[in-house]
Amino acid sequence: MASLSEQPVWHPGEVAVHKLLSAPNSAYEKPGSKGLPAPYAYRITASPIVALGTLDPGDRPWTTILGGERGFARPVARDTLAVASLVDRQHDPVVNALLGDSGEGEVVHPDGGKVISALSIDLENRDRVKISGRMAVGVTTGRDSVGELQMLVKVEETLGNCPKYMNKKVIRAHLPEPKLVSDTLPLPGEALDLIGRADMFFLSSTYGEAMDTNHRGGPAGFVRVVRNEDGDGGVVLAYPEYSGNRLYETLGNLYLNPKLGLAIPDFETSNVLYVTGTAEILVGADAAALLPHTKLAIKISVSSAKFVRDGLPFRGTAGQMSPYNPPVRRLTTELTSAGIADRSDTIATATLTNRMSIAPAINRYSFTLSPAPNTLLQPWKAGQYITLDFAPELDMGWSHMRPDDPQSLNDDFVRTFTISSPPPTDLHESTGFEITVRTHGPVTRFLSRHNIRVPLEIPVLGFGGEDDVRISADEKDKLPVFIAAGVGITPLMAQAGALIGVKSSETLQLRVLWSLRATDLPLAVDVLDRVAGLAPFVKLYVTGVVGVSERQDLAKIEASGASVEARRMKRDDITGNGRRKYYLCVGMDMQRVLMQWLDGQEVVAESFNY
Repeated sequence: MASLSEQPVWHPGEVAVHKLLSAPNSAYEKPGSKGLPAPYAYRITASPIVALGTLDPGDRPWTTILGGERGFARPVARDTLAVASLVDRQHDPVVNALLGDSGEGEVVHPDGGKVISALSIDLENRDRVKISGRMAVGVTTGRDSVGELQMLVKVEETLGNCPKYMNKKVIRAHLPEPKLVSDTLPLPGEALDLIGRADMFFLSSTYGEAMDTNHRGGPAGFVRVVRNEDGDGGVVLAYPEYSGNRLYETLGNLYLNPKLGLAIPDFETSNVLYVTGTAEILVGADAAALLPHTKLAIKISVSSAKFVRDGLPFRGTAGQMSPYNPPVRRLTTELTSAGIADRSDTIATATLTNRMSIAPAINRYSFTLSPAPNTLLQPWKAGQYITLDFAPELDMGWSHMRPDDPQSLNDDFVRTFTISSPPPTDLHESTGFEITVRTHGPVTRFLSRHNIRVPLEIPVLGFGGEDDVRISADEKDKLPVFIAAGVGITPLMAQAGALIGVKSSETLQLRVLWSLRATDLPLAVDVLDRVAGLAPFVKLYVTGVVGVSERQDLAKIEASGASVEARRMKRDDITGNGRRKYYLCVGMDMQRVLMQWLDGQEVVAESFNY
């Protein structure tokens, strides 16, 4: 933490970051308390783990995580904590930095105390306390690979922190059996897998005599791997910085001293990735160039790393995710390789002209495009999406917490919707498009409530989507199988009419397997009515309670020529003899199951990760 004086003050790096981000904090007193007040001592005792940061002999920051049960860290004297935790004596970089080459039972009294920082965290109750101080005494006992670290910490400053991005976990003690998998770069596959699953990590930064340890949380995969190479490219990680304008030590320290140490844990397996390197603060356009729709990001060039299997003295069971977590922000390179366009400039304006209720939570919206269509040069292809910017209508500016609508806090209100209408055949005629969407989230709620008689103009940022999701009528010896769930039928809506028009229903090879909730059956009635000739190719799998109105819808669906099964889709429903090409437009959970079932088959999956 930044200051050891009677009243914490902003240090020059923090003041510079506040100005860089137009934040007002430097005009106010910095929060924090000298020493270890009783309320903080109680909260630390109630926390089952503590993230601990320090510097190695080369002045590189590292972070580790101690604990496993409540009470392992507790006050024993004024402004003094006693810590007792199992540790990986061989591979943990923080333990090695604190105890050096000392042997079992050898007491270490660093001159003046070894500078440390810590974060006491109770993930089950979303509580955390930051600690700044010095290790006064340290000793390990036990066998060579795993020992017990006993440490006295003189606490110089404490700060209770916001619980906004804490994903709940129930922590239990665990006896580790550490195995060093890798201490060289690039990172091994196991470490990359850990990063892809991680929804939390701990980081330490330093400026002068002050250190800061904190956590960052988000949806699983919020940390992205920019590069993982030998040589000059090296290993580079990045994550979107959600801290908003309440920025304290971490970014201020990095502004003056870009060194950073991370511990990325796997709570289920006790595996851990230790990382140290240099960080770059990216703001505005620089952040968005790396992570689209991100206003603030941190890029980390890794100089050293250790991946240790089963190296932590605890395990955790996942609970409720933070309601403030925004969606995963993927790298520009990831979007490009997936064929997902990202545009930052407005290319047109979409004007809402009509809203049609299809099912209780599904609406169809009609828009016109301006400028004139002939300036857009083939606006979109069947099956593509449109990217719309709703920020002018919905962005309320910055705030620290927003309990009534937590997910809006980091929302840029840029949305992509698959266009459910076919593209225009004559660009000289009036160009419009339709989207058929489920009401879920602030943008679709806004559209569902908007007074249709009041003009609504939305900036268009671009069109995109994989060419591969378009079904060819000329497939040779392959049966196209389109698998949809809910409104995932929309890419087919835009192209089915043209497919049926090219080939008659007798010669067209196509299977459509569509999973739908009973409450959404009006959508199936609507789609089969709008797309003439599609029904004979459709098999509908209906889940949920079927009442009187649902039975009426089912009668219409069956009368149209589609077949219906009142159950979930099974593996045998989608596999069969002969060559097939599968097109998936389903949610991510269902997609993972289908990909397992279709292992070895030719599969194209529509991405919902834009």
